[in-house]
Amino acid sequence: MPSSVPSAPRRVAHILRTSLFAQVLCALVLGIVVGRLWPGFAADLQPLGDGFTRLIKTIISPLVFCVVVVGIAKAGDLKAFGRIGLKALVWFEVASTFALLIGLLAANVVRPGAGMHVDPAMLSAKAVDAKTGGGSLPSTTEFVLNALPTSFMGAFAENSLLQVLVLACLVGAALLHLGHTKVPQVMPAVEQAQEIIFTVVGFVMRLALIAVFGAMAVLIGQYGLGVIETYAKLIVLCYVAAALFIVLLAVALRIVTGLSLWKFLRYIREEMLLALGTASTESVMPRVMQKLRGAGARDDAVGLVLPTGYSFNLDGASLYLSIGTLFIAQAVGVDLGVGQQITVVLVLMLTSKGMAGIPGSAFLALSATASSLGAIPAGAVALLLGVDRIMDSMRVVTNLLGNCVAVFAVSRWEGALDLERARRVLGGETAVEVAVEVETPQRQGSVAQ
Repeated sequence: MPSSVPSAPRRVAHILRTSLFAQVLCALVLGIVVGRLWPGFAADLQPLGDGFTRLIKTIISPLVFCVVVVGIAKAGDLKAFGRIGLKALVWFEVASTFALLIGLLAANVVRPGAGMHVDPAMLSAKAVDAKTGGGSLPSTTEFVLNALPTSFMGAFAENSLLQVLVLACLVGAALLHLGHTKVPQVMPAVEQAQEIIFTVVGFVMRLALIAVFGAMAVLIGQYGLGVIETYAKLIVLCYVAAALFIVLLAVALRIVTGLSLWKFLRYIREEMLLALGTASTESVMPRVMQKLRGAGARDDAVGLVLPTGYSFNLDGASLYLSIGTLFIAQAVGVDLGVGQQITVVLVLMLTSKGMAGIPGSAFLALSATASSLGAIPAGAVALLLGVDRIMDSMRVVTNLLGNCVAVFAVSRWEGALDLERARRVLGGETAVEVAVEVETPQRQGSVAQ
């Protein structure tokens, strides 16, 4: 009698066929192998990752617009939406400040750049200029003005998330003001467009493993594994500091909502692995929005907090910038006093905002910080060129988890979180199963009436 238990090869084949996590993990490992063995061939795989990222970016703006408009219209309270935005900004500032302070504390204790004795005269700022394209970070006034769209279609064409958010808030407010009776076709059309976009996301995600393979092969082929030996102390410090910050995020999430960050991490493991493979949080934004909504966060909170966090809540970048500033100072023999380190925090609190989407933004922020101190040569920033790409994984994980925790915390703070649903979904039940159980009694009640 044949056994009903599937053989091990069949189980493995089934997992590879049905699990995005397993597929992306295999692509990740294969990319590392190809990059290590054939670096020349790996360099030609750059379009694989870039093409996937481009496809995802075309979806983000219309998706954010639809989610925010529907969220405001369904919430029925524009004041509540304003409160969500204000509370999100407060959370972002507190979280990013903690990240900066943890980075400074770690760099002062471990001193990763001490003993390098780098001669500043041997360093050139030209390499940094090439990395950043000679650009600069916007001033506070420019940042605010750039968040305001100059045309409706221009915001989508330029893929400016903040501008799209402003437009979505205006359209959502207009729908609330007019009411469904005056524009009865608009809301259904926006909801249908949202469903179409999420379906397109599903199509594009089938290319995820190809993108991860290409991106990882290029990374290993271009930088190799030798850079890890050269900057081992700095790399380990950044990753340990990030782990400490994530533990603090877990504690904060538990205190504010009672939810487990580790269960949430298991819940979004596919998206996290994809973000790691492509070194981009943008590549998983649509899927993460779906997951957060499925876990009980209300549409308006998800639609406002998560996209805004991509510009205002770069916790991983803040951590890296504070450690990087002290690293280059220590490497060139500059001892920064307490007052100068306070200046570092204040400058980075400003320069770390609005970095998303700007080429070489980390180096621009570091250069601005070095210039404000006046004690670190501008060319010293070039010391981080070789290791910057290795830090992407740390920044991606920390940024993504920081923004997801912000969504849950602000939603709970505003009463926009279905806590029971969140516990059940993070506990292993699918969002579909929970939705069916919730909907069935409601339908039965309506039939009884």
